[in-house]
Amino acid sequence: MKKIFLFLFVAMITTIFAQDKLSVELGNLSFLKGQTEVNVERNYGSPLFQAENFTETEYLDRRHKETVAKKGEAAWKTWIDFWEQHVETVWTEKFIEGLNKSKKIKFSQNVETKYTLIIHPKWTYAGWTGFITQPAKLSADITIVETANPSNILATIKGDKIEGTGSKVDYGMEYGRISAAYEKTGKEFGKELKKALK
Repeated sequence: MKKIFLFLFVAMITTIFAQDKLSVELGNLSFLKGQTEVNVERNYGSPLFQAENFTETEYLDRRHKETVAKKGEAAWKTWIDFWEQHVETVWTEKFIEGLNKSKKIKFSQNVETKYTLIIHPKWTYAGWTGFITQPAKLSADITIVETANPSNILATIKGDKIEGTGSKVDYGMEYGRISAAYEKTGKEFGKELKKALK
């Protein structure tokens, strides 16, 4: 009986959160025809977390209390070190890895290019593991600007609850599952790019 309730709960949560789509809100990507490389930046800003829309500070405070209560302060130190690494570099790297699956244009950080793609995460759902794994989800704004004139926005794309699946990451920890959502967002952008460059 408990398994049935768990299944129904997971199905309900999945229905509520599953959007998993990318939509072009402004412009189109055809201006990228002929480009071989695009610069990538991330505007981390202040993304919200979980269904409750916690700030990152609120989310980490709760995670800190849970980890210390179950495993002690040393486990928290390890966890937060990995979290900070992912926030600073890994998530952006996984996003770029997803982008480069398209093989149409190379995406890189810190390169001199005509155009710059900026990812701005707005909301993150960390998911969970256990009897069933619930993947992380990411909602993000993606803009492409003229590098020499960043106020010239050429395209705006919105990712709505892109679910992190199909990645070779550690799904056992939140930061790993979130990495998969960044990578999947990059892959979905690659699909839009492929259509635009036909």
